[in-house]
Amino acid sequence: MPSTGLHLGLSTLFIRKGLLSEEQLADAIAQSRKHKQSLVRTLVTIKLLTAREVAELCYEEYGTPLLDLDEFDISAIPDEFLNKKLIEKHKCLPLFKRGNRLYIATSDPTNITALEDFQFSAGLHAEAILVEDDKLIKALDKVLEEDITALDLSAIDEEALAAIEVTDTDKREEEQTGNGKDDAPIVIYINKILTDAIRKGASDLHFEPYEKRYRIRFRIDGILKEVSEPPVNLSGRISARLKVMSKLDIAERRVPQDGRIKMKMSRTKSIDFRVSTLPTIWGEKIVMRILDSSSAQLGIEKLGYEDDQRQMYEDMLKKPQGMILVTGPTGSGKTVSLYTGLNILNTEERNISTVEDPVEINLEGVNQVHINLKAGLTFASALRSFLRQDPDVVMVGEIRDLETAEIAIKAAQTGHLVLSTLHTNSAAETLTRLINMGVAGYNIASSVNLIIAQRLSRRLCPACKTPEVVPNDELLKLGFTQLQIQQGIIAHKPVGCEHCSGGYKGRVGIYEVMKMSDEIARTIMEGGNSLQILKQAKSQGMRDLRDSGLLKVIQGVTSIAEINRVTSF
Repeated sequence: MPSTGLHLGLSTLFIRKGLLSEEQLADAIAQSRKHKQSLVRTLVTIKLLTAREVAELCYEEYGTPLLDLDEFDISAIPDEFLNKKLIEKHKCLPLFKRGNRLYIATSDPTNITALEDFQFSAGLHAEAILVEDDKLIKALDKVLEEDITALDLSAIDEEALAAIEVTDTDKREEEQTGNGKDDAPIVIYINKILTDAIRKGASDLHFEPYEKRYRIRFRIDGILKEVSEPPVNLSGRISARLKVMSKLDIAERRVPQDGRIKMKMSRTKSIDFRVSTLPTIWGEKIVMRILDSSSAQLGIEKLGYEDDQRQMYEDMLKKPQGMILVTGPTGSGKTVSLYTGLNILNTEERNISTVEDPVEINLEGVNQVHINLKAGLTFASALRSFLRQDPDVVMVGEIRDLETAEIAIKAAQTGHLVLSTLHTNSAAETLTRLINMGVAGYNIASSVNLIIAQRLSRRLCPACKTPEVVPNDELLKLGFTQLQIQQGIIAHKPVGCEHCSGGYKGRVGIYEVMKMSDEIARTIMEGGNSLQILKQAKSQGMRDLRDSGLLKVIQGVTSIAEINRVTSF
């Protein structure tokens, strides 16, 4: 367990200097204990203080030398001092030796225990060097990162491969599968593909066999791009390797299968892949979704909500009962939005249970259930069980049918906070979808607190984006208001450089946040359609997806072309 860094001197220093209130400090200490991280790291993460502010304050108070880690060559650290167990435990980094002294980079100079442990390990006198916490975390990740060859991936089962050859009468597939002698290069090749996908920020990997070619594509920032074209005769070996890693039946190629891979990137970080196989006429297509648990630890301020939208979401999360629905197509970021909310709610005082298909992100402190249709464990049956387990918060992965919808609404009406998703195109359409399922309008009006519709738009690369001249009449046609045009709109377009992919780098959420009001509830009760509900919501100040997207254009976050791609007008 890493040091929690709850040192009395450092805590009282923040109070004495007037940087934190006692309430803020108490909350930060509670969060640092919950997440088992240092107080400094917690203060920086929740943005009560910046890493630079903490470092400069400690420098002034304790006189510890201050070093900019960006200017230090991490690769020059002697291996003999890199005790990775101590580094991981204390989140400190030995830098260099002078005489009989070993200098340790730390963001908390009061962490005497860490210095004593390094001193005992190295047999040298340990002295602290103060560094900024965010730069220290990056340096630690580099030092603790393991080589790809150290991944815990078992070799292909030779007997299972041989069995495929015996039972497979198709000569072409027999040639694809091979006899296993050349499988070591396949192992290395697949490992490299998976690692490249993670480093490039891909969300999905597609392994696709065709008659005369085999291609591998990554979905990066929502767009599929071909990254490799291995020989088509390796199709069988590639699918066999991926199925072994996913613990699937490699002898079964006639029906789809679902599995999971856990890939260890470093001592402190592992990433899961959700694997789906599908028989095609030329072999098995395999699609892998990258499930990075760190995405659930994102602060809500990083997701792209406008200030008023974020405030509405946070206010509804504070309510003891009711329903929050997140809607959008597959890959629109619904899971991250829900888990960010769960992360806010995840405290010692709350009992939180989720039912998902499948469980995509593991969250400590949350009771997560993976549905199993063969065993009769459905969304509805799991939800019924939750209600007998004294829940405070319930998350349903998706409302797919009337039975699940009715149980979820009943839970929201009887003192529970319910979070869930639907596959609809807008917030207003979500309400009519529930009505079409058979849910009574008065039940919807009395239980739903908030609906969030969302999309993901590619971010313009800040290094190469360039202003784009757009005539005012064209801006009006695109949906900008006359007032926005009068205030001046500077749109930007992608260019492309070594730092990005086609002028874009990363993605940002675009949101339509609709709060249930008396007027909207009345419209539902009177049998209003989605257009009437949308009109009422917009009259109360709601921005639809298009309006929110155009606001991101004004802010210089994304381009007009990208907003046209992800929203309709």
